[in-house]
Amino acid sequence: MDIILLFQMVVASLAAVALYTFIGFVPGTDETSVLVPVSLALILAGTPPIIILTFFISAIITLNLTNSMPTALVGLPGGVLSSPMIEHALYLKNRGLSTITIKKMAAGSLIGTAISIPVALVLANLLAPFAATIQPYASLLFVLGAIFLSLIGKHKLLALFSIIPLALLFQSLRYLYWGTGIVPADTNITTSFFLGITIGPLIISLFSLLNKESRTDMLTDKLKVITIPKNLNEEKTLNPFKILTKQEVTSASLASFFSNFLFVLSPVGLIILFGEAVANRKKDPIEKASTAVTTMSALAHSTYLSGIIIPLIALGIPLSPTSIGPGSALFNAPPVFTVDHNLHHLLSRADFTWAILVGAVISSAISYFIIIRYAGKISQFVLTKIPHEAVLGLFISFILLLAYMDAGLINIFGVLLIGITCGTLNKMGVNYGIQFMTLYAAPWIIEKLASL
Repeated sequence: MDIILLFQMVVASLAAVALYTFIGFVPGTDETSVLVPVSLALILAGTPPIIILTFFISAIITLNLTNSMPTALVGLPGGVLSSPMIEHALYLKNRGLSTITIKKMAAGSLIGTAISIPVALVLANLLAPFAATIQPYASLLFVLGAIFLSLIGKHKLLALFSIIPLALLFQSLRYLYWGTGIVPADTNITTSFFLGITIGPLIISLFSLLNKESRTDMLTDKLKVITIPKNLNEEKTLNPFKILTKQEVTSASLASFFSNFLFVLSPVGLIILFGEAVANRKKDPIEKASTAVTTMSALAHSTYLSGIIIPLIALGIPLSPTSIGPGSALFNAPPVFTVDHNLHHLLSRADFTWAILVGAVISSAISYFIIIRYAGKISQFVLTKIPHEAVLGLFISFILLLAYMDAGLINIFGVLLIGITCGTLNKMGVNYGIQFMTLYAAPWIIEKLASL
């Protein structure tokens, strides 16, 4: 490989680490809303494809690791993937175990990354010869995924009954835009709809402020007190195998391995499925919570990495929630990338491997060290110097901007409609994973219903 190109890849990886370390420590920053705009900017600026992929791999590893820190320290979700960890992290925090929780999350992330990359690369190469066979059934796989996640959830009937109405909502908006000529008939709006789902609970909370009764119930004369532990740096070991127990290493490793084979399913759904499954085998509450946060942190990395690596290398189409959401720009960013001409077609297998390894090694090493040694100081800076409302406002504006870019002014209201609907269902018990899978499956569902 050319030395200059390798140097550029290293610089891109370091830039991703620097940017997403601080973004990740801000509570409430959705992965898609902070990854898509930067990825689009790099692509539209004419950045070489291998640099783009290196940056993106570093970004998702750094973001997923740092996103879990607000959860461990103050009980606030960093992003969608850290939401399933809140209950277990709060239990450990209330027992003065924030220090070890942070270390276990960081160690779990290393395991998830180390296992998922080689497994995903092998699976991508095995699936590549069958790409033409798999592509026609992509939407059917999403339908089966939505049904599967519904059946393993707590509110099975509610989740199952929500699939078709949600599919109708997504497709009706698309047909509205096509019918009025707002977007070409061959353009499938997905990214802004995806973001509408992710901000659903936030939209519900904001709209409830417009209701006088709800606003009155929210009034308080007390400030919310957030305490950041001061003993975060007592333990100096960086060895993940000294931080985790053998059972935690085994649980995180097995979950990370098997999640690669289910890359078409929602990462949130897989985190809940595997994380709770291994945690429920423990009787001691502290051991249960500790195993859960370790395994879930590993899954946050393995699901995202496999969800990008396998579709990108093997298929060239976004056949996973990660590739349709956070990684959507890598597959389709007109006029630079299209579905028929993207990174899959521009990079060789060697290029893919180099970009993934360089991005993963640099971001994992630096992010792991930073989390172990400086998580407390960074969190304190973010939580005391950066207003939470300002950050949320910034990312909502990003989402509205992307909605406008997708389909103009009308799509801003379309995304708000999706946010209100999905946010309400989320509060009723239909989790993100089912909603995301329904979004991807909507074209197939409506096509089959129309033919009946």
